[in-house]
Amino acid sequence: MYKILKYSFFDLTRSSWSYVYFFFYLLLGVTLLFLNNDLSTAVITLMNVIIMIVPLIGTIFGVMYYYNSREFTELLLAQPVKRSSIFLGQYFGVAISLSLSLILGLGIPFVAYGLFKSPVIWDFVMLLITGLFLTLIFSALAFNIALSHENKIKGFGYAILLWLFLAVIYDGLFLLSLVYFQDYPLDKFSLIATMFNPIDLSRILILLKLDISALLSYTGAVFKEFFGTPLGAVTSMGMLILWVVFPLMRMRQVIRKKDF
Repeated sequence: MYKILKYSFFDLTRSSWSYVYFFFYLLLGVTLLFLNNDLSTAVITLMNVIIMIVPLIGTIFGVMYYYNSREFTELLLAQPVKRSSIFLGQYFGVAISLSLSLILGLGIPFVAYGLFKSPVIWDFVMLLITGLFLTLIFSALAFNIALSHENKIKGFGYAILLWLFLAVIYDGLFLLSLVYFQDYPLDKFSLIATMFNPIDLSRILILLKLDISALLSYTGAVFKEFFGTPLGAVTSMGMLILWVVFPLMRMRQVIRKKDF
């Protein structure tokens, strides 16, 4: 698996899309620091960008890489190599490449601006950690979608629909349910519903770390009471890990049964 991961990683580093992704974050970081002239404000602004852009790029890039490397994958399948090693190597190659673009693209301008001397360094670290988790999660979901659909158009369509549902539609349904059932105790429901969406879970973790939980509306006190505790932090990180593990487990099952 390591050799395939290494090949996929270096193949992606030579891709122009990796450089575009890297320079996007580099330019974004420089622009925010130039306009705000304050690290804490720049971190808060970055939260909204990362929560929306990272899942979208991870989903599209994962699907695109799978379909573009299909011929090479079929060649590898004819060799005495485990199927799981091939696809897991490709997945980790994509995820690591995107993660490095995110870390370096945002890290260079913030470090140059004096991040290590600023009290918001841990807020920035939390921002990067959630960005890495979202990259791993949505890259894995993208590979699952691509493996389940041979047709490229369907694959890309379902990938965009997945991102749209988790980023926009899910929040709308969640808010409607809170308004419609406002006469009932919804504390536990709110916590559970949040954990079933990695984007919402990441957003809440960042907001609580930045100590601006008031933006979470009237349920903010509930979230802060749970997610702000050590148990809540461990539970939320555990849920993000499960969001990575479960798609990978399903991917291995699909790989075993799929007729290439």
